[in-house]
Amino acid sequence: MTPLVLLRHGQSTWNEENRFTGWTDVPLTEKGTEEAIEAGHLMAAERMAFDVVHTSLLRRAITTANLTLDVMDQHWLPVYRTWRLNERHYGALQGLNKKQTAERHGAEQVFEWRRSYHTPPPPLERSDQRHPAHDPRYASLAPDQLPATECLADVVARMLPYWYDTVVPEVRRGRQVLVAAHGNSLRALMKHLKDISDHDIADLNIPTGIPLVVELNDEMELVEDYYLGDAEAAAAAAESVARQAG
Repeated sequence: MTPLVLLRHGQSTWNEENRFTGWTDVPLTEKGTEEAIEAGHLMAAERMAFDVVHTSLLRRAITTANLTLDVMDQHWLPVYRTWRLNERHYGALQGLNKKQTAERHGAEQVFEWRRSYHTPPPPLERSDQRHPAHDPRYASLAPDQLPATECLADVVARMLPYWYDTVVPEVRRGRQVLVAAHGNSLRALMKHLKDISDHDIADLNIPTGIPLVVELNDEMELVEDYYLGDAEAAAAAAESVARQAG
């Protein structure tokens, strides 16, 4: 079996402020930095040695990977960055406080936007400066690849080609792979690997800064998955994500 390690970035400034972040490029908080460093210590204690790292194009994932690798003295590893591992695009909700949005639109509607598999939030107008068409890091993408909003099904659709074309061949070669990404891009991958139903995926919450080890067999089927460190702490952190009001 070949282990794959998935790591959601440490707490960001907008995580701390309980705001919809999506593709907005915000930094880590001091706590988020500490979480990334602790993730490195957890993996170092297990004597993990990676061959390659994959991240999104967003600094909170990139910084988390850098801090983690530095702790492990593996800062020299090749790192590949792709928009396909970006967080889910929250459309017109990006930047809004989750609790306030729930008070305005109702908790059920916000839960639908956040957690339903097929319902995206309201889209951004292309003229809105939050639209990725105005961000130079996405200049090479075709117009139909630039999301104005996304549901989780959209994230699965844009993440899976990278999984099959880039990550899977590395894992099949026996390379040790670290993926440092986001709550929803990692939820999308876990939905695929664990064959979680469209309904039940709403209950999957991934905490920040805790390495998730995924054991795969030769057919790239999931055999086991578990968090490093204190299992109760990981469960409590996941529950904290679930309690966010939006």
